[in-house]
Amino acid sequence: MGMMLYLGIMLVAAFLLQGLFGFIQIKNFSENYRKMRQRRRVLIGKNPKRFQAGTILLLAIDREGDIKEARVMKGITIFVKFKPLSRVVGRNIVDIATDYEFMIGVDHLTRGCILNAYRNFVNFKTNQLSHEDLNTSTDIFAMPMFAWIKSGWYRLIGELRKRTDMGRKGL
Repeated sequence: MGMMLYLGIMLVAAFLLQGLFGFIQIKNFSENYRKMRQRRRVLIGKNPKRFQAGTILLLAIDREGDIKEARVMKGITIFVKFKPLSRVVGRNIVDIATDYEFMIGVDHLTRGCILNAYRNFVNFKTNQLSHEDLNTSTDIFAMPMFAWIKSGWYRLIGELRKRTDMGRKGL
């Protein structure tokens, strides 16, 4: 009984700690977005991943899509912060997204963010933004701790079903 209690306490502590650090990261995002939004329109490109580095790109643009300021947050841990992305400043989002040489020169996570931001820009210009494009909410159940617990739960249920099916078949 004592071991299960310690395990339960550790899981609850890990959950609370992850929630706290996630809150700090969301606060960092909000602060950077607010600062950029005070000066210009902000285009967001995201490339969220569950088990590898996720990336968020903030691009301050004018009406034509020229990038005036760019920041990127990329990493696995909750300690990552936004950093300037000077390679794209002064260029147009359309030119960047369609420039094969440039896109090959950036890592695949940043490339995914640029393409997502470009798609959002095109959807904005053609008045076809979807709810997904505008949705900035955070799904707490998509956090890695929940994903890990959920995958373990599904494995356990699958194993139990397999054993139950074997028992029914007389194996």
